[in-house]
Amino acid sequence: MTDDIHSVLVVAKDSSISTAASAMLAPPLFETETLSDFNEARRRVSERVYNIILADYAEGEGVDFAIDASESLGVILLLAPAPLFEEISYRVEGYGIICVTNPFDQFYFYNMIKAAIAMRYKIQVLSSQTTKLKVQMEEIKQVNRAKMLLMQNLSMTEQEAHRHIEKDAMDRGMKKTAVALEIIKRMG
Repeated sequence: MTDDIHSVLVVAKDSSISTAASAMLAPPLFETETLSDFNEARRRVSERVYNIILADYAEGEGVDFAIDASESLGVILLLAPAPLFEEISYRVEGYGIICVTNPFDQFYFYNMIKAAIAMRYKIQVLSSQTTKLKVQMEEIKQVNRAKMLLMQNLSMTEQEAHRHIEKDAMDRGMKKTAVALEIIKRMG
């Protein structure tokens, strides 16, 4: 996992921020794209997934962008001016956005990027687990619907319907969900 290339979107109206971030987030470990237009950045975030999104405060425009982008699976770092750090951090932390003071030193910035990478891996694991659970829930719903149809149409008990689906699946070398779908198509 540590050999991955991390896609980064840097959105800042101040070119010195883009330049500094791009210099620190260099290939081959990072694939960095820089933009100065927050609306264009919104469009790009809707089109692809970035591992890390780094947004400048930009007189509040960056806060709105970061909140909008928080729906994505990327880790978002928002650069906030030191005097406004607490206020902005409090506002965005509920969206899972990490606030970073600006200006930043290289060591601090590097550590925040490493933390963002670690968070990204954790998000990937959780997202994968969520997807698996959704699939399992859908399979359970299908089997339960098939059992209900067997109970209604063939006057079976729930146990008999369950056993019928299991036995049919075993005898035919199929998954219970495939048998359930056949029953739903036939009786539903």
